Amino acid sequence: MSFLIRQISRTSDGREIIRAYPHDVREIIIGREASCEIHLADLAVELRHARLTLQPNGKLDVVALAGNGFEVDGSKTPQAVIDPAGGSELRFGSHLLVISVDDGVVVITAERIEVLSDATQEKDEIGLFTLRSIMPSRRLTAWALSIIILLALLVWPIHTFYNYQNAEKRPAAFHADSLWSSGSLSSSHAGLGMDCQFCHTEAFVAVPDSSCVACHEDVHDHADPKRLILAKAPLNWDGKMSRKIAESFSRPEGRCVECHTEHEGAGPMEDTKQQFCSSCHTDMNKRLTDTKIANASDFGTAHPQFKPEVITANGSPPTRERISLDQKPVEDSGLKFPHDVHLSRTNGVARMAGGMGKQFGFGQALDCKDCHVKTPDGIQFKPIDMEQSCAMCHSLGIEKIGDTVRTLRHGDPKMVVADIRAFYRAGGPYRVRTQQVMEGRKRPGDYARSQPYYAYFGSVNYSRADSAIRSVFSKGGACYDCHTVIAPPAGSDNWQVQKVHQTSRFMMKGWFDHAAHDTETCSSCHAAKKSGNASELLLPGIKTCRTCHGGEASNADVPSSCAMCHSFHADDGAPWVPKFDMTRKRDVSKTRVENNKIRT
Repeated sequence: MSFLIRQISRTSDGREIIRAYPHDVREIIIGREASCEIHLADLAVELRHARLTLQPNGKLDVVALAGNGFEVDGSKTPQAVIDPAGGSELRFGSHLLVISVDDGVVVITAERIEVLSDATQEKDEIGLFTLRSIMPSRRLTAWALSIIILLALLVWPIHTFYNYQNAEKRPAAFHADSLWSSGSLSSSHAGLGMDCQFCHTEAFVAVPDSSCVACHEDVHDHADPKRLILAKAPLNWDGKMSRKIAESFSRPEGRCVECHTEHEGAGPMEDTKQQFCSSCHTDMNKRLTDTKIANASDFGTAHPQFKPEVITANGSPPTRERISLDQKPVEDSGLKFPHDVHLSRTNGVARMAGGMGKQFGFGQALDCKDCHVKTPDGIQFKPIDMEQSCAMCHSLGIEKIGDTVRTLRHGDPKMVVADIRAFYRAGGPYRVRTQQVMEGRKRPGDYARSQPYYAYFGSVNYSRADSAIRSVFSKGGACYDCHTVIAPPAGSDNWQVQKVHQTSRFMMKGWFDHAAHDTETCSSCHAAKKSGNASELLLPGIKTCRTCHGGEASNADVPSSCAMCHSFHADDGAPWVPKFDMTRKRDVSKTRVENNKIRT
């Protein structure tokens, strides 16, 4: 046999609501505690008031668990034995429990038959333990709180704003208009924390672009504002409505803060999300039919091949052009240099590096770092310097006097000619001592084993300085093997050497940080060991970068948004940092006048 608990409640119009709860147990608890099988919400009932136990003979044993007893058919008792088949009524506080049997199941119907009791007087259940008698009404409380909020969060901040409107800087204290701030300033603008008017020049007016350019004076626009608006994807109906509302509150389209959001928390300013870029660049060619910019929306799935800016014609200045890596561009830098020869681990260069390692810090062969030195920030590399990176092997010495080696002037052909003529006037090539000294070391590599290493490349039996000069500037000479030499007309000494232009940055529309990739080796991205010509562009293509990088929402090792490599305002100085003093004084009234001019 089991129990069926039927609890009856009534609506305001007298309708009964019956909720039935079956319990397949032999014992149930009656009380005010929510875990009781028969829960009676009445202060006159103990938390665990009584226990009903079903005996094997079918009768119920009712025992009070607390000091208060209960009523059985009108008589109060602490314990009773009831025969469910005959029916019975139990009363606990204001609740009546009617016990009966239906198909072998003990049915207990619980119903409140009068108002709740607190043992001294009848009160409504909702009114128990409340402060209603001493508190003002809900309406009065609502009005009072509304006025307090209005004064604290609107009137007081407005007063504070106008009170410090013409101040150059606020004192260090709490200011009421800071209650309107949505978060802390980024580290870039942390110095403006006590100077709200630096950006917010007018009350209830969004930050104008003039506040940004007051410090960021040299920052150019991402694009012409009119073309920028045309490039954006068409808005749907709710977007158009939002735009109209924003314009009515002096928030025109194309402002700086549309992408550069502030008050997002301390630390670096949040990067522009990919969706802001892709909203224009996904299919921009459909709206700007004259654009040369390729569509791009996600680095991992929809991004064009890289287009580095390379030197296509060496001149003064050189001609530069952006060419896709798919077209395998070559660069006319004016330098002759085979990477494969210098990075070999078995040829003469390697053997020479091993022999000179103790003096210059080389290993058993040359490595990239032996010539390419990072800048102090680790982002880029310093330009190759002949005296620092090459002269240790490619000496231009022509004579040794004591411990001093006399060298030709690198970078100045006229001085090279003058030094050789001066050397020959002194009878240099006829002195056996000089010949022995200058032929002491050979040029690296099997291809040049038979030639002296130093700048003096010809026979010591020259009868004229002209022959020595031609030898230096001709094939096999000190200048010719690394540079493009322009011979002079017959009878002239005006030898010309094509200037070498070193490109420090190829990706002018993007940015790459070598320091962020210091866990990789140079050969991971650059195929220098297979390059035999300096004109070969040893840049990795987009496929190489995608082995680690994917779009902002991708599962790549490095999810990458557009802002990781592209910055609207970063040119030669990327990563760009504004050049201004945060502590400088400013004419607040002048700035406000300028802002008003912009809005009108």
